[in-house]
Amino acid sequence: MSERSHEPTEFAERVLDLVERIPPGRVMAYGDIAEYLGEGGPRQVGRVMALWGGAVPWWRVIRADGSLPPSHTREARPRYVAEGTPLRGERVDMRRARWDGT
Repeated sequence: MSERSHEPTEFAERVLDLVERIPPGRVMAYGDIAEYLGEGGPRQVGRVMALWGGAVPWWRVIRADGSLPPSHTREARPRYVAEGTPLRGERVDMRRARWDGT
């Protein structure tokens, strides 16, 4: 049985809950989420998003440098524009868009 068929772990549920709370126009890096939750790391958060992130605003979780994996850029950019997410070229302006969870 694959991991996809399993229910999300408690950690995964906490990650997904936090991602759902990121306001439109704001983002968190994978590592920001791990730090906020006080557990895991960027890779663990990335794994949660890969397995179960399709039902939450996944485009609001990005790399610390403001970039997305190339496979996500085409779908994410229109969402950033619609939400008014601050951009710098092809990247999110992390200084202006990063959300601290409060």
